[in-house]
Amino acid sequence: MQDTQIQEQVLTLGLDDWRAGRHDAQWVAALEAGKVLYFPQLPFVLAPQEQALLRPDLLMPEVRNISLDAEGRLKGAAGDAQVQAALAGMVGRFRHQAESLVHALLPHYVPSLRMAPTSYRPAQVETRQQSWRADDRRLHIDAFPSRPNYGERILRVFANVNPAGVPRTWRVGEPFEDVARRFLPRAKRYSPLQARLLRMLRVTKSLRSEYDHLMLQLHDGMKSDMRYQETAPQMTMPFAAGSAWICFSDQTPHSVMAGQFMLEQTLHLPADRQYNPASSPLAILGRLAGHPLV
Repeated sequence: MQDTQIQEQVLTLGLDDWRAGRHDAQWVAALEAGKVLYFPQLPFVLAPQEQALLRPDLLMPEVRNISLDAEGRLKGAAGDAQVQAALAGMVGRFRHQAESLVHALLPHYVPSLRMAPTSYRPAQVETRQQSWRADDRRLHIDAFPSRPNYGERILRVFANVNPAGVPRTWRVGEPFEDVARRFLPRAKRYSPLQARLLRMLRVTKSLRSEYDHLMLQLHDGMKSDMRYQETAPQMTMPFAAGSAWICFSDQTPHSVMAGQFMLEQTLHLPADRQYNPASSPLAILGRLAGHPLV
């Protein structure tokens, strides 16, 4: 189902330089409302020698992506030392450009941003075999069972580097509050006892808050409801090869339907450090629940 409101969930912008971004209050408001900022003229340009790294066989078996952590350690990559060094260089260069872009667009965030690993995803989306919970081809918002975050935002910068011009095709869904109003009535009640047990058994890395519980309920509720997947308000969005885009993936309902060869940078931000904290999922879910969730 596609309508004008859903089409407005993606904002197309003319920026063409990673280092020359500008702060724009309208862009920020759109981003913090859960919209995608799309930059069709903002390519991540590969060096000539990096073209040889556009190969799916560089991904180790049973691994979803190649990642570079904050200490510069490369994980998930096959190949000899020379190949690994080249991969680390390419992914690290993307990290630097993504960080420059975010700092220019969102200067208020800078003191509070926390860098997460940078990933390179050479696998073809269409052939991926996963359980329904892990299947990112289903509309979802990002929430992670083992990593409670107490409302910390998940900001992601993506770049499609497909050498054959193949788009990275997403579905983008309805506003977050609409999702919450739809699925919260179905959510299981939060149990502090269960949260303590999960922590004791090391299923979670820290105590799961009510916020984290509800976000998981939304994530699983969306993915398990096939009628919702088929009929929910949504649009198909092909992000062109040579383009970049940004969204809060914990707020923007999205699914990845097709594509190959993408770079992605994740940054974390405390919800109270947004320009408008009232627009965060933490604030929205708290209002709907009628009490604080962390």
